[in-house]
Amino acid sequence: MPATTRLFGLILIVLGVASYVLTGRTSITALIPAFFGAVLVILALVARNEAARKHAMHAAVAVGMVGLLGALARGVPAAINGDPTRPAVLAQLVMGALLLIYVALGVRSFVEARRNR
Repeated sequence: MPATTRLFGLILIVLGVASYVLTGRTSITALIPAFFGAVLVILALVARNEAARKHAMHAAVAVGMVGLLGALARGVPAAINGDPTRPAVLAQLVMGALLLIYVALGVRSFVEARRNR
């Protein structure tokens, strides 16, 4: 799971930087996916330590859930009521989709670990 966390973190960083650049660098909020990605990468690094792995991965999935709820809470209404092709809306929806997949993989990993004990 730490490798998956690192991968999703890096993808979110790229998404955040790309959306910031593509929106003309007008708003720092375009970097929100990058901030969440940076936290995931840090937690993946913490998870290298076997003693901290369980806590780091639970924290990473919790961060992913917060990001998922925030991205979808802003992105879905904006897509429905406005222009769903705006870069900011697309970035929110992509972030929400990525974090939905990440959280699902994390929960599945936790369930498998519990069964294997």
